[in-house]
Amino acid sequence: MLNVENKVIAITGASSGIGEACAKLLAQNGAKVVLGARRTEKLEKIVKNICSSGGIAEFKAVDVTDRQDMKAFIHFAKEKFARIDVIFNNAGVMPLSLMSALKVDEWDKMINVNINGVLNGIAAGLPIMEAQGGGQFINTASIAAHWVGPTSAVYSATKYAVWAISDGLRQESKNIRVTIISPGVVETELGSDISDQASKGFLQELRKTALTPDAIARAVLYAVAQPEDVDVNEIIVRPTASAF
Repeated sequence: MLNVENKVIAITGASSGIGEACAKLLAQNGAKVVLGARRTEKLEKIVKNICSSGGIAEFKAVDVTDRQDMKAFIHFAKEKFARIDVIFNNAGVMPLSLMSALKVDEWDKMINVNINGVLNGIAAGLPIMEAQGGGQFINTASIAAHWVGPTSAVYSATKYAVWAISDGLRQESKNIRVTIISPGVVETELGSDISDQASKGFLQELRKTALTPDAIARAVLYAVAQPEDVDVNEIIVRPTASAF
């Protein structure tokens, strides 16, 4: 793929699912990937796998809800490879539930991870990219940024926010590309923290036609691979059989 080789790409939520698949595919195409998540034992295994296949990868523990921790993660990547070309703000949580269940702690968690995590990634990387004269943010939204259903009100609100933040950043930036990735239903660990049993059953039903994380990784690769004067602003990827 064009315009991928030797790019330094930092990825949050990289210990499984979409983040893991993207790290592997981007490394296969010559990128230098830096993986971040809280589960370092999984990150270490993925990095070893990438390196044993001839790729270049590093990892560092990161809590995206902690602004200083996120800054340390991005600066770690810059120190390792002298620049940052792409920051993929991918970490997210999805404990779906009806509003009437009043799972307010879960609401807070979604806001902290899904919104503040993206903002912290932008705050950490934007000064570096501006000093370099360019770069790219890729932010994971969701089909839930375009569709709201029962149990998804707060989750959808956080993903609408990711969409708005991303498009605002795009409009303000002359040299920095901004891409929103909006996956439909994907077979990942997302939603494993659902505590509401009815919501868990609804998600299991949707996942009968789920995509694999590789489908989203190919979309990310496409966005990264474009020439620097081409900014792919949003990609929505749904399972063909899905109505959502």
